[in-house]
Amino acid sequence: MIPDKKKRYDIVYEDGHIFVINKPSGMLVVPTPKGETNTLTDLLNQELDRRGAEANAYPCHRIDRETSGLIIYAKGQSIQKIMMEQFKKHLVKKTYIAFVHGIVRKNSDTLKGNVYNQKRRKTELMITGFRVLERRKDFTIVEVEPVTGRTNQIRIHFKELGHPLVGESVYAFRKDFKLRFKRVALHSKAVEFSHPVTGKRMNFNLPLPNDMIDFIH
Repeated sequence: MIPDKKKRYDIVYEDGHIFVINKPSGMLVVPTPKGETNTLTDLLNQELDRRGAEANAYPCHRIDRETSGLIIYAKGQSIQKIMMEQFKKHLVKKTYIAFVHGIVRKNSDTLKGNVYNQKRRKTELMITGFRVLERRKDFTIVEVEPVTGRTNQIRIHFKELGHPLVGESVYAFRKDFKLRFKRVALHSKAVEFSHPVTGKRMNFNLPLPNDMIDFIH
């Protein structure tokens, strides 16, 4: 799949109800309180406007600005509501690839912890499963499946494990590690869910982006 440089994002799948998008690293999904423009949501809605479509695009979940990979959008708020209910009930399977500092000894594990949600003013449970794909000299390649969907959950859990993500600058100091990467080495590789209208099980999978492939080599 070759990204469209003019659009800066890639439509992996589209029908009358949903988009599945390959988001590049560096692009926000929605504006922060700073009010940024050219977010993925803005750009998708501009495309829909150019087509003369009546529906607007609404994200069904979020991935970080630095994180690359798959994200689901709904065409219309009613579809978004159905999809978000799937996420709430943990019926959507998301798989990430991460590069983490150091050598993770366990081949697989389930990480559990708590994080304080400032917006909701309460502590929430985080659950993240992972398995080791490959151990390199100074880092480990892991496949990660978040069970819950807390903000920055994967980044927090691996920091608490003692293996922060390569390129991490919020939950660890880059200067403390000899490995350098221009962003957080995290890629939303696969997503599986039930179509909000037909109920058909949908499954999408992406290769690693070029910057992560280059890092491995």
